[in-house]
Amino acid sequence: MKTRGLSVKNVVAIGIGSAIYVILARFTSIPTPIPNTNIELVFPFLALLAAIYGAKVGFAVGFIGHALSDFIMYGQTWWSWVLATGIFGLIIGLSSKRLDLKNGIFGIKQIIFFNIVQILANAIAWIAVAPVGDILIYSEPADKVFVQGISATISNGITIMIVGTLLLKTYAGTKIKKGSLRKED
Repeated sequence: MKTRGLSVKNVVAIGIGSAIYVILARFTSIPTPIPNTNIELVFPFLALLAAIYGAKVGFAVGFIGHALSDFIMYGQTWWSWVLATGIFGLIIGLSSKRLDLKNGIFGIKQIIFFNIVQILANAIAWIAVAPVGDILIYSEPADKVFVQGISATISNGITIMIVGTLLLKTYAGTKIKKGSLRKED
C-alpha cells in the first residue's frame, strides 16, 4: 500500500533545501534599479530541488525558504511573493517526471522543455500571482507591482536559463544512464 504523505527523504530535502534557500537568498541577491527586486541566484537552486524531488518539495522549499528569508532579512514576510515562490517550485516540480534526470538524461530536448517550463512558471509566479496578491493583500499600486513582477520574471528567467540549466546538466551527469551497463560475457 502506497501512502500519499511525504517520504523521509522528501522531509529532509525540504528542511535542508529551505535552510540553503535562506542562506542563498541572504548572500547571493544582486540588487537591481527596480525597488525591492533583485537578481536571485536562489531560484536556480529551487528549480534544481523541484526537478529532483518533485512538486511537493518544490512548493514547500519555495514557500518555507522564502517566508523564513523575508522574516530574517526584513522582519516581516511578504506573503504574496512567498506564495508565488511556492507556486514556482510547484510548477517546476510538476514537470520533473518529463525531465528524467534520475536516468541521467538531460539533452537538448530536456533543456528546451525545462526552459520553456521555467519561463512559464516565472511568468505565472511573478506577473500573475505576486502582483495580484500585492494589490489584494497590501493595496499596492498596480503599476509598481507589475513592473516588479516583469523585472523578476526576466531576471529569474535568465538566471535559471544559465545557472539552472548548468545545475541540472551537472546533476544528470552524475547519474548512470539507463541501459549503459552491460553484462560481460
